[in-house]
Amino acid sequence: MYHYVSEPPEDADEYRTDLSVPPQRFREQLQYLKDHGFTTINFEDLSLAVTAKRTLPEKPIILTFDDGYLDNYQYAYPLLREFGFTGTFFIVTEFIDRQLPGYMSWAMIEEMAGAGMRIENHSKTHADLSEQSRDSLIYQILGAQETLTAHLGYGPRFFCYPGGRYDENTIAMLQELDFWGAVTTSGGKWHGFDDRFEWSRLRIRNTTDLPTFATLVEPVP
Repeated sequence: MYHYVSEPPEDADEYRTDLSVPPQRFREQLQYLKDHGFTTINFEDLSLAVTAKRTLPEKPIILTFDDGYLDNYQYAYPLLREFGFTGTFFIVTEFIDRQLPGYMSWAMIEEMAGAGMRIENHSKTHADLSEQSRDSLIYQILGAQETLTAHLGYGPRFFCYPGGRYDENTIAMLQELDFWGAVTTSGGKWHGFDDRFEWSRLRIRNTTDLPTFATLVEPVP
């Protein structure tokens, strides 16, 4: 689970700093994956694997990027292509619609999708989706879904809970809208069918050095 792929600015707060992976460190991580035989997949591949409809490569890995930051296009995307990898980018659609500074444009996102990157749903405004009304959930999830589908030509199948916050009603809405699964901010490597709307990820931090990264991505026995 990545967020920013850039050096944090000098005035960055602790959160911005923690979520920022410098491009050179990201390159080293991709080189490690390449050298150790990892293959990037996406959540559709994973979903089909857990339902016994697809076989995964020996060392599969999903690289996710939350929110839609501009540096994902400037640094992460070219490096992924250089190493022959793909990434999954969870987009907050209103941030892109409003052309907020520091976020990608729709043209960038469409280019990435055309190059094989997977674009998925991260809500309309990045709101806390726990204890929300039905109408609010429809606005946040379906609203973003319709925007993404219009730009991508396909409907994303997976959702990322903003801030990792959700409840049973959030999951029920995703199921009603025919999503295949969703990811949290909880740490973990095991992914099965029964927990497909609460799949865990592993957070990569500014302080994640290469030995720590190697331990994090070590395959589940």
